[in-house]
Amino acid sequence: MPAAVRKPAAVSMVMPCYNEEACLKTTARDLLEAFDRSGVALELVLVDNGSRDRTGEIIDGLIAEGQPVVKVSVAVNQGYGSGVLEGLKACTAPLAGYLCADGQVAAEEAVRTYQEASRAAGPTLAKVRRRFRKDSWRRKLVSVLYNFGMQAAFGWLGSIDLNASPKVFPRVALASLRLESRDWFLDPELMIKAKHLGLQIRERDVEGLARAGGKSNVRYSTCLQFMKNIFRYRFGSEHRAWKRAVRPLTAADLGLASSPSGEGRQPQ
Repeated sequence: MPAAVRKPAAVSMVMPCYNEEACLKTTARDLLEAFDRSGVALELVLVDNGSRDRTGEIIDGLIAEGQPVVKVSVAVNQGYGSGVLEGLKACTAPLAGYLCADGQVAAEEAVRTYQEASRAAGPTLAKVRRRFRKDSWRRKLVSVLYNFGMQAAFGWLGSIDLNASPKVFPRVALASLRLESRDWFLDPELMIKAKHLGLQIRERDVEGLARAGGKSNVRYSTCLQFMKNIFRYRFGSEHRAWKRAVRPLTAADLGLASSPSGEGRQPQ
């Protein structure tokens, strides 16, 4: 549909893409079609996160087709979180979120996650929890230890799969969240800060799928970086200063009002 006749987007979804030519066309189309079938106006923000393959060309092709796609280009890859943060700057819908480009969660689950957030009666972060993941036993073990370690360090964060996406939340909450992690720690940073701001966490079980194509960009060095960031957030002065500077969010802060259907509250 031409941009001139599109209705305003109900949700903006950011998809950071780093060398994802093998799967991006499939995963992006699946997401666009799932939202279209549901009658939900989607703004898909595709971030060429410093890719060295045809990722940027594929994004350009989707835009040329008239798809509701916004392209953000990062010249040099600075990490997964950096791609998400740059994409969030381009979002315009009342609800914003992000998900990986690898297709490890079905596109229909992104729609359901949006619906969960849009119907919530108060400030809410909606997300998924991956069940029956198609990962090696070693990666599953690392995930379990990491998630329980985070709960031990920061208390209950409302999730036992902190890094799972899609995640959807009110876009205006970004001003208070002040997200800064440019690596894979962006997900736990969001969950830690969402807890302090009083966002309700709504987590749904979904099936974890195999990658739609390409290779994972997670390395052993990623685990070391996680440990460093956990220590910094648990004991560092920067996070304590952030906590002192903000207060829990209310519905009024986010411009939420009761929806006509009475199902919940909607960002205005």
